[in-house]
Amino acid sequence: MTALLTIIVLVFITVAIWQMVKIFDLANANNENSQVANDKDNRVNGYLMLGFLAFIYIITIVCLVKWGDLPLMSNSASAHGPQIDNLMIISMVIIFIVQTITQFLLHYFAFKYKGEKGRKALFYADNDKLEFIWTIIPVITLAGLIIYGLFTWSDIMNFEEEEDALVVELYAQQFNWKARYAGNDNVLGDANVRLINLDNANILGLDEADPNAQDDIITTELHLPVGRQVIFKMRSQDVLHSAYMPHFRAQMNCVPGMITQFAFTPTVTTAEMRQNPDMVEKVANINDIRTNKSKDLIAKGEEALDPYEFDYLLICNKICGKSHYNMQMKIVVETEEEYNAWIKEQQIFKNSLVQN
Repeated sequence: MTALLTIIVLVFITVAIWQMVKIFDLANANNENSQVANDKDNRVNGYLMLGFLAFIYIITIVCLVKWGDLPLMSNSASAHGPQIDNLMIISMVIIFIVQTITQFLLHYFAFKYKGEKGRKALFYADNDKLEFIWTIIPVITLAGLIIYGLFTWSDIMNFEEEEDALVVELYAQQFNWKARYAGNDNVLGDANVRLINLDNANILGLDEADPNAQDDIITTELHLPVGRQVIFKMRSQDVLHSAYMPHFRAQMNCVPGMITQFAFTPTVTTAEMRQNPDMVEKVANINDIRTNKSKDLIAKGEEALDPYEFDYLLICNKICGKSHYNMQMKIVVETEEEYNAWIKEQQIFKNSLVQN
């Protein structure tokens, strides 16, 4: 009922405005109403262009002061992360410089060369020199960025497998993640979606006859040892997903019917990242918001929100269905000793089959 009344009120307001506009038009029917802009109109528009230019710069300065520290650039947690960050910073600096110059020229020239009675516009049929300049500069700039980006991508993707590299499978399905560790042999057993058998807890379709699969470990939480290379093998059970780990500057699509691969070396433990000054400030801001929201919830007789604590996350960066937003898995980066203690507590695939 409230929605209907709101719609009716909005309709009446719209009709009233329309009628007022008609009355205004009738009141000015005898006044000069030329469709051709005069000098006054041109001056007004020229000053408005300068005003809008000032508005753009003021907003830019405010954003730089308030959010210009780019906290995302200070929390890279993988060995290759700084390379990605450098590429992003260079791109953003170039975009900022170009935007500042071009917006100034656009608005200033609109003001300087505004229409005036008796002034004729100077027409150039073409200007080869100008066209060469504004073509070659973007070409050189973009070519440099692309080449630098290709070298960065090549360095990251064409990695050399280290002797003690940890092999982990990330298994995506609507709408959750599973992690499969290769066990003591560090070799993942064969798997296929056709082998999935929920009756005996073979939820990832591992080949039960494959010796390499017997010591594999399936978990719902991803633990990684700091300073050790991790090679991820990625599969999808149903639709296209994307394994995105923002703090590790890592993303790779999980494609049904094939295995994709990505590798990185974690460099910052979860405990260390929680002490990062930018992260401490961010968590404090989040908890302030949650505290204020909790007051409203308590007033309504509902439970308060728990305090937020930072954790690395694996999320899906593809819109994979109605619960896509909830598809995430906690990542814990810890010391080698802590990781070894955790992995010993996990149940191997062979034993999970026996118990079920």
